[in-house]
Order: sequence, then structure tokens, then C-alpha cells
Amino acid sequence: MNDNSTGTTAAEYKHELRTYALGYGLALALTLVPFGLVYWSAMPIHGLYLVIGGLAIVQALVHFRCFLHIDPPRQNMNDLQLILFSSLLLFFMAGGTIWILANLATRMH
Repeated sequence: MNDNSTGTTAAEYKHELRTYALGYGLALALTLVPFGLVYWSAMPIHGLYLVIGGLAIVQALVHFRCFLHIDPPRQNMNDLQLILFSSLLLFFMAGGTIWILANLATRMH
């Protein structure tokens, strides 16, 4: 069975559906675990921050692989550079926001 409009076969469709289901399950687990750790106060606060940050990075990688279909060995180098640059911009925006808010918090006390 071949869909002529997109050129995909039933096997490719099933593989892609499995990839989406795996990505959804991993994303859900990587979201619920930090919520559970915070809710039950399972570890000291600094360790909790590190675990949440690590799980956030893993979740970003899951999204890149399962939903955006970015596979570094087979991907075009320009696409990878665009992703890295976008990630760098997001890092600076988030880091700058946290820095400004922390600075304002110290000035208020």
C-alpha cells in the first residue's frame, strides 16, 4: 500500500507513529518526574535544580529527535548550526532573565 500523494508506505507510517508515541511517552515521563520530585521533596534543593535542569535538556533532545526528526549524523550541517544558534539565543534569553530577576530580588531586600 503506497500513498501516491506523499510517497509513504504503510511501514513508514507505522514507524513514524511509533516514534511519535515513544516521544510522547518520554516527554510525559520527563515532565512528571520533576513534578513528583518537587511535590514529595525527594532531595535537597540544589540537587533538585540540577536534576530538573538535566531532565529538561534530555526532554529537549527527545523533542528534537522524536517530533522534529532531527538526526545529527544524517542532518544537513546548516540545519544543525541553525539549531545550535537558536539554542544559544534561548540560553542567553533565559539566563539574562534569571540574572535580572535575581538582581531585582536582592535590591528589594
